Amino acid sequence: MAIIYSPPLLVLLGLTPSLFWLFLYLRKDLHPEPRSLIIKVFFMGIVIAPLAVIFQWLTLGTGKFFNPDFQSSESILFFLIAAFIEEVVKYLAVRFTVLNNADFDEPVDAMIYMIIAALGFAGIENILVLFKTLGDITTENPYIIFQVLGLRFVGATLLHALSSAIAGYFLAMSWFYSHHSKKLVTFGILIATLFHTTFNIIILKSALNQDISFYLMPLLIFMAILISILFNRLKKRRLVNTIEY
Repeated sequence: MAIIYSPPLLVLLGLTPSLFWLFLYLRKDLHPEPRSLIIKVFFMGIVIAPLAVIFQWLTLGTGKFFNPDFQSSESILFFLIAAFIEEVVKYLAVRFTVLNNADFDEPVDAMIYMIIAALGFAGIENILVLFKTLGDITTENPYIIFQVLGLRFVGATLLHALSSAIAGYFLAMSWFYSHHSKKLVTFGILIATLFHTTFNIIILKSALNQDISFYLMPLLIFMAILISILFNRLKKRRLVNTIEY
């Protein structure tokens, strides 16, 4: 029996990985953020995503104009710029919604909201990928949608959340060093960009060898461990400052 992929179904499927990681993460949050703010930041991550497309189109298109090989698979600069734009846009989703909100009241919130915005961003990205994949489906493999979704679930969606969490850590550090806030935020976005770029390059190279998980999992596991350490450092630092105060 043929599978009918209606637009609402594709939207639901595309959001599923983001919603799964969001619910899984929030269940472990001992001090939950306001639901209204969580929803607001998540949808801002969705709404602001076209901004990344516009910036990428302008920047990468200009690069290709001056250098025809700029968008080739060998151009690391291409991957760096594309990833940098996405990391900046995800940061802006948080900046425009909660950075000056009264509920943004402790450093660790920076990492939390960056993750939420990133999952919203990844959700709309997944939806667009599924719609594109639908146009490429052949009768021999009608289940490719689920294969793509599975790869996005453990790959790109998780990557977006992890890279933004790293940027969020440095945003949180600006809480303690307000006089260096711009430098810290910029540095955090650059570090997130490096991880994001590494992920994209591995995806491209490993796809040629038909062995993605072998290359990706060590990177994602390392990022997850790093973020866990950064979370704990923030919590301990906040506790020490509270006691001293």
